[in-house]
Amino acid sequence: MPIGPVTMIGVYLVLWWTVLFAVLPLGTSRETHEPPTDGAQWGAPATPNLKRKFITTTWVSAIAWIVVMLVIYTGWLPLPDFSRVAPNL
Repeated sequence: MPIGPVTMIGVYLVLWWTVLFAVLPLGTSRETHEPPTDGAQWGAPATPNLKRKFITTTWVSAIAWIVVMLVIYTGWLPLPDFSRVAPNL
């Protein structure tokens, strides 16, 4: 096994956060807004749809994770083996 389960989880988490920041701006409108009267920020969307964006982020990052794991396991992306002890110099 080229990488362990902890590294696999770490790769998935990095992919998930990267995809989240790519998905967050999707579906927001560029229309002009009146000044908010309820204390909200000017640029905040009225309906952010965060649940739908988290679900989309999860399945897109799962597909990307599978692709990354296939690339690693097929040998297209060889990883160095750091488990061997280096000789004394």
